[in-house]
Amino acid sequence: MKSRPLILITPCSERKGAEFLDISLSLSECYPRAIVAAGGVPWVLPCSTPENGIVEAVRRCDGVMLTGGDDVQPKLYARRLSARLRRTVSPPDPARDLLELLLIREVFRQRKPLLAICRGQQMLNVALGGTLIVDITRQVAGALNHVRLDRKDKIVHKVALTPGSILNKIAGKQTLGVNSSHHQAVGRLADVLRVTAVSMDGVIEGLELARPAAQWLPWLAGVQFHPERLFEKHGVFRELFRSFTRACEPKRK
Repeated sequence: MKSRPLILITPCSERKGAEFLDISLSLSECYPRAIVAAGGVPWVLPCSTPENGIVEAVRRCDGVMLTGGDDVQPKLYARRLSARLRRTVSPPDPARDLLELLLIREVFRQRKPLLAICRGQQMLNVALGGTLIVDITRQVAGALNHVRLDRKDKIVHKVALTPGSILNKIAGKQTLGVNSSHHQAVGRLADVLRVTAVSMDGVIEGLELARPAAQWLPWLAGVQFHPERLFEKHGVFRELFRSFTRACEPKRK
């Protein structure tokens, strides 16, 4: 029987967990459930994992998924912020930021498939040299309401897809309805990435490697929306996770 691909998943840190109020891991079950449904085996990596452990974890896994969560530390992509913008940023999680920076480095060094969701897409862009929009409402004229936590598992707006992109090929059309639960977004794009989805207000909703992609990784997609909350009702998002796990399969030894 063929082994299922092992997918490493990043969690958030929680300052007071359920057991003994210790620092704990926090991750919606939607993420590992989506991986299981797509034929993979989820593996949640602690934020406190040391660098040598991260190197070993990427070696052992078949693919990496970066998940959503709190804001990336501004010092990683901006020299300074106005007080007005700084007030919009959530408290930092330095351990998670470091974990994901090192993971992204190792993913490229060891050439493993990568799926980056919401904060994950933002961290990917930052790690590769890009910047972020700190707060969409304050920085994007005519912006949509992207913080739709009241409809986090519902389609709330459409995005235009780049022809020939991974998302375009999966959807089979030029537009895709998505959910929206974020107040930040990709700003200046990292040189090695290209935009694959944009909302009507110009916010970047999807990324992949610029051509020729094969010289860097076997598969990479970033999305600003949350497909893990939509895959059970919408086949296009199930297929996104299946495309990812299929890309991980050849790496099994």
